[in-house]
Amino acid sequence: MTEQRVRCALMALVVISVPWGAVAAAPEPRHLQFEDPAREVVFLARDLDTGTQWAVASEALDVQRAPYSTFKIPNLLIALDSGAAKSLEHRIDWDPDRRPAGEHWPAGWAQPQTLASAFRRSAVWYFRDLALAIGGPTYRERLAAFEYGNAAAPDGSDLFWLDGTLAISVREQVEFLARLVRGELPAEPASIAALREVARLDERSGHVLYGKTGAGPAVAGDFDGPFRGWLVGWIERPERAPVAFALFATAPDWASIARFRREAAEQLLGDAGVWPEAP
Repeated sequence: MTEQRVRCALMALVVISVPWGAVAAAPEPRHLQFEDPAREVVFLARDLDTGTQWAVASEALDVQRAPYSTFKIPNLLIALDSGAAKSLEHRIDWDPDRRPAGEHWPAGWAQPQTLASAFRRSAVWYFRDLALAIGGPTYRERLAAFEYGNAAAPDGSDLFWLDGTLAISVREQVEFLARLVRGELPAEPASIAALREVARLDERSGHVLYGKTGAGPAVAGDFDGPFRGWLVGWIERPERAPVAFALFATAPDWASIARFRREAAEQLLGDAGVWPEAP
């Protein structure tokens, strides 16, 4: 067995605790009903056991958009594998002169962060500092290897995942996550284990939900106007392969997108029959 195959096998064991059979080809998605005149919703989920897919707004699945903080999933892997961060405890002290706090900053940003806390809090300034340490060439190499969207990462940029330079579609998010949970990404098993630790969101009836949110203003710098947002991730299930999913949505303001993306994703995953109802 080659070194690469050994690595892939180890990653599969790290990510998923039970084996599954051959992956079926993905058929055309089944349409899920979701109507909300105040919002655009694009959604795709893929059962990696049967290949079954479910979608909302299938015609928009291939539209590329800024990933916002969902980019922290590949970013965490790249940071750990490149050595820019040694572990989830990698600390960066907040410098208010370099990264002045904005009025829109959530509580918990304006303080030192570890890689784990910055991931969970979506502390943008931390990942902007980390981006400068990693650098454009490393990002472009790793993102191309990950087949992550358009893999664009200009030299010297610490905003490329926020300003639309890096772009990815809902379908590409799901394909990336499917490779992740199958152990097919060129990433270290320890890095994937660290990602699973910080990306865990909930557990119901033996099903575990992992994911990352992301959001940004529809008009750059206008934090009082409409927002765009994501929730992407996967569900691990007892004795079956995971389900990978991605939801993109728009909303009239930050408060509504912050609530809506998780609620809508869980509703749609429930409609697909892959996420149990809350007890």
